[in-house]
Amino acid sequence: MIVNPRLAHLLELADQGPALRAALAEEVAALLVEWPSDCPAEMRPVFENLLTRTAREVDADTRARLRVQLFHDRALAARLLPKEKNPVAPLIEAARNGADITAALAEMLGLAQDRAAEILGDESGEALATACKGAGVSRAAFSTLALLALPHGPDPGARLAAYDRIATLEAARTLRSWRGVLPAAAE
Repeated sequence: MIVNPRLAHLLELADQGPALRAALAEEVAALLVEWPSDCPAEMRPVFENLLTRTAREVDADTRARLRVQLFHDRALAARLLPKEKNPVAPLIEAARNGADITAALAEMLGLAQDRAAEILGDESGEALATACKGAGVSRAAFSTLALLALPHGPDPGARLAAYDRIATLEAARTLRSWRGVLPAAAE
């Protein structure tokens, strides 16, 4: 059987050990999102299993990036990526207590702290809505966070409506660009 060079490369990465797990997971997710027509369909379950195993071994930031990568196929993401606690809950609790949530937001979104500070500094709520929607944060969690983290500024209803105005795919792309992840050529 002729093996696609990309598949062979991924299998080689799998043998490299834990040092390259994040790279392997992200490459396998990209492969599953855009399965090449010259790759045999019977190989797909092998790579789904590989992503499932690898996703258990990577850090939370990498799993968050994987969720963004697989966002358009939620069933695939739900099947392959491990369930995690609600990452927004500690952030909401900190905001309720009046704590500075910049560092926690940066960590949750996989961003630099200065970018998180810019997001929280946008009183319109547009940046926070984009970040939350791009990271797969629910509308309810965003609303709670926005009301607590952005208590001042324009009409609260307008800030909350920002979440609904933003397209999910565009939010995911924007979040990736804020993280410094270059978009794939196909996008």
